Amino acid sequence: MTSASNDSEAADWAIRRENGPLSEPEQRAFETWLAGDERRAGALLRADAALAFLDRGRALAGLSFNEVPHASGYVPDSEPEFGEGIEQAHWLSRRKLVGSGMAALVAVGITSFLALPRTEKIVTQLGEVKRTPLADGSVATVNTASRITVAMSKNMRNISLDDGEAWFEVAHDRARPFVVRAGDVSIRAVGTAFSVRRTDGGVDILVTEGVVEAWRDDQSATPSRIAQGERAFVADAKGSNVNIAQNAVAVRADSEIDRTLAWRNGDLALNGETLDYAVEELNRYNRRKIIVGDRELGRSPIVGYFKVNEPENFAHSVASLFNARAQFGREVIRIDTNQK
Repeated sequence: MTSASNDSEAADWAIRRENGPLSEPEQRAFETWLAGDERRAGALLRADAALAFLDRGRALAGLSFNEVPHASGYVPDSEPEFGEGIEQAHWLSRRKLVGSGMAALVAVGITSFLALPRTEKIVTQLGEVKRTPLADGSVATVNTASRITVAMSKNMRNISLDDGEAWFEVAHDRARPFVVRAGDVSIRAVGTAFSVRRTDGGVDILVTEGVVEAWRDDQSATPSRIAQGERAFVADAKGSNVNIAQNAVAVRADSEIDRTLAWRNGDLALNGETLDYAVEELNRYNRRKIIVGDRELGRSPIVGYFKVNEPENFAHSVASLFNARAQFGREVIRIDTNQK
């Protein structure tokens, strides 16, 4: 296998990994490809850096590329499958640009490029979920009405979650710790995937891969370790619960994590949570708010998958499920118990 072939295939894999998590067959194919030639790890590093190089440039220019849809079963050994409205020319031009970016990085030196300090802000509007590749090869999926600040340096990868929620897929780099700060709570990872959500009382942490360490900045105790399939809550020192145990307590939550992170696909997954909880979550995404007018109805458990941007359909479903009445105003949807 020639270096040119490795670079071409690495560009394919870099683009595919940028567009979303690999399916199980894709992951197996990727690992087989990577193990097939010791030069491929370096080629992949160059391709990932080239994507970061291109993404940074287009962000500065106010440009964007349409995303290539995820095609389960695709492996870059064959031509990609294209969904409705996506032309093959787009994929090929994207791959050509990555190749050009790799050449540019060779010219200026990848090490020099990675050493450049880079700071960027990622902001989502109400109802928007944004998946953004970071300069180090990590990916941040940012939930509705959220703000994060990314600061990359030679020795550190610092992320500030200023508002809202984000899920991070962290690229392996033991020489540069990846630290997310949410208020006075910090979470450190090397190569893993986890989500962080700021709430009124503190920070909720869910780990989908690997292990993270979490602590409050005013603590002198050993940081708490949170492993794959676990979640933990770290109280904010400025809140009313300052006297609760300082260290986060990790609990197993495998099934809960998948449901809680369903927002990444635009879904709200419920399995016995109250109607009040469901309404509070949906209202995070929509200007047209839902109000439950009956306290007992609000405590009713609900099960199902709902689209976060379809409050009308949710209200219709609730009305049918609980024999309730839904009234649709311009700014508010009100759900009440039917009067007998």
